[in-house]
Amino acid sequence: MDAFDRLPPLVRQLRDPLALGRAARSRRSARLVARTAEADAVVRSVCPYCAVGCGQRVYVRDGAVTQIEGDPDSPISRGRLCPKGAVSRALHEHPGRELRVRYRRPGGIRWEELDLETAMDMIADRVLATRAATWEDTDPEGRHLHRTRGFAHLGGATLDNEENYLIKKLFTAAGAVSIENQARI
Repeated sequence: MDAFDRLPPLVRQLRDPLALGRAARSRRSARLVARTAEADAVVRSVCPYCAVGCGQRVYVRDGAVTQIEGDPDSPISRGRLCPKGAVSRALHEHPGRELRVRYRRPGGIRWEELDLETAMDMIADRVLATRAATWEDTDPEGRHLHRTRGFAHLGGATLDNEENYLIKKLFTAAGAVSIENQARI
């Protein structure tokens, strides 16, 4: 500690009016280390909030996320994140994050927990039943339709174009005609 550091805070600030130097530091702040400096690994990712697809750098230490920042190498966001993207670490750390399959029966007032296999079987059964009930083989003039308008698909921004391409192929094969996605990356 030198003579400048021993000066009262107000005097330090007057000697450095733009707060660009040592007047802006304290003993505590001088000891601080960035969470990014202690990371074991840096994983590149894409922000899941919207269809912009901002690049993220996810800093990991001992298997836990310590920091998420914008990726300066991303041609989309060039290292910048909006307020939602900047706090996206809370997506998987928030204590209110749901980690189980929850289901509320039609007309029900309470949520119940289901195992993933049961939930997936329920979804598949409903898609197949809806397809069978709403299948249109031909129109009134006899033209082939081979479609259903009983269900649709809307993909999200967390899926990239390749994933949405495969989903479109699946829903087209099932006969759906209303297929859209939000991803443009």
